[in-house]
Amino acid sequence: MTEDHDPAGDPAPEGATFDDLGLRPELLRALDALGYEEPTPIQQQAIPPLAEGRDLLGQAATGTGKTAAFSLPVLQRMPAHRTDRAPVALVLVPTRELAVQVSEALHRYGRDLGARVLPVYGGAPIVRQLRALESGVDVVVATPGRALDLLNRGSLRLDGIATVVLDEADEMLDMGFAEDLEALLEATPEERQTVLFSATMPRRLDALARRHLSDPVRITIARERSAPGTAPRIRQTAYVVPRGAKPAALGRILDVEAPAAAIVFCRTREEVDSLTETLNGRGYRAEALHGGMSQEQRDRVMGRLRGGTAELLVATDVAARGLDVETLTHVVNYDVPSAPESYVHRIGRVGRAGREGVAITLAEPREHRMLKTIERVAGAPIAVEKVPTVADLRARRLDLTRAALRESLLTDYLDRFRVVVETLTDEFDLVEVALAAVKLAHEATGPVDDDEEIPQVSFRPERDGGRAGGGRDGGRRDERPARPAGRSGGPAARLFVGVGRDAGIRPGDLVGAITGETGLTGRDVGSIEIHQRFALVEVPEAAADEVVQALRATMIKGRKAQVRRDRGR
Repeated sequence: MTEDHDPAGDPAPEGATFDDLGLRPELLRALDALGYEEPTPIQQQAIPPLAEGRDLLGQAATGTGKTAAFSLPVLQRMPAHRTDRAPVALVLVPTRELAVQVSEALHRYGRDLGARVLPVYGGAPIVRQLRALESGVDVVVATPGRALDLLNRGSLRLDGIATVVLDEADEMLDMGFAEDLEALLEATPEERQTVLFSATMPRRLDALARRHLSDPVRITIARERSAPGTAPRIRQTAYVVPRGAKPAALGRILDVEAPAAAIVFCRTREEVDSLTETLNGRGYRAEALHGGMSQEQRDRVMGRLRGGTAELLVATDVAARGLDVETLTHVVNYDVPSAPESYVHRIGRVGRAGREGVAITLAEPREHRMLKTIERVAGAPIAVEKVPTVADLRARRLDLTRAALRESLLTDYLDRFRVVVETLTDEFDLVEVALAAVKLAHEATGPVDDDEEIPQVSFRPERDGGRAGGGRDGGRRDERPARPAGRSGGPAARLFVGVGRDAGIRPGDLVGAITGETGLTGRDVGSIEIHQRFALVEVPEAAADEVVQALRATMIKGRKAQVRRDRGR
């Protein structure tokens, strides 16, 4: 029988410390050195049963402390300074970035235990990973595709695994990794401990948990709720904007919000590149991030964002998965996400560690129903506001100038400028001198005033009976049932892909390639037919050309493939 805990929003008992959780001295020393004072609710609830070896099914948003919640018990149960080569723990994550973050956390916590932690992911030299596995590791943190590749090569041994962790499991299913996860779990010992964490709990994920978890403790952790009378930590706002006015509206909103660092999510690579160019033209330091970039380019972009030399990251969902930017203050949905779960993942990147975050969505007049669905899933209201007017923008810029001058008056050493003021007051009134100085400061701290008024529109009722949310599992079989490609049920295009069963291609390989290289999700991919030497796959007509170009530029199961529209359609 599953044991349920639902401490959502409940704080840890007052005065609770990591000592109360029974952690070994080496881990307590590491936590103390890192400045961790008390466990978060998920750590308080998850660490004791995990340290006892129980299976666990946890629903927790980004920012609740779940990495430490599973990492500390893994290290608690591991013998110190092991010399065996085969790993005792496997952590599966959806992206390279998350693999690196989890590996770094495990390494920091387990330093005094001599923990050998290896991140394993695609896009990095496999020879280095093979060499590290041969030398011996304790914990492998891997993306499913690369882990399965190493398993099939015989380089990754899973027969000694005591604990398997599936982190952000819903994301891995959305990316088409369902069959890879099944294969990896089947290769581990039956008596292993299995831990599954996910921000959302769709039905297909619950089914996977029932197959592979034994009598799990079930924990649900919401974001920490604000105390009564205080503002929520994530301010969620939507603006209704006609599609043609979106670039101007986004620029206006960003001018008013003045974020320290923000991620702007777009659906396609082309939209990312176009919008990045537009924002740079408005004076922002914007960087693009999408699946068409090399890993080296991605690392450079993230370095600029974390180092403060860029303030805006314009990205597709797939490219931004697993990113954790400490300075992030705003998340912007340039389009309403087609899956409510995507919205939950996106906004989870802000409002962390007690700071307020801002989530902004640009919605078209026909998208009212989709926004309402997202509200229900996110469990919080989304305030619908009007796009700031030119007058709003000018007032906001004056506020920012006033604040900057006040800070300078309070903190800066200004005596060195006194001679300039005294000289000018011989000729001009003191107030006039001050006004001229304010004008120069105002013009120097922001872009030139924008005189374009943006059309003010409102939501209109939807009449097409379209669905918002929901969707079918991107299951991996030789034949995937025919259905309309895309959530809107709009026109679909069928593509010919020149690899098939002879190359070991499965539906999940195609889904993974498409979602990994474009802005589409697994739910957007329609029916898939795998033949001996080729495959046919349906995608939304509007994205067909993008998918063709993306698949031509990438490898599918290690092979370059001919990709074109199917001539039979």
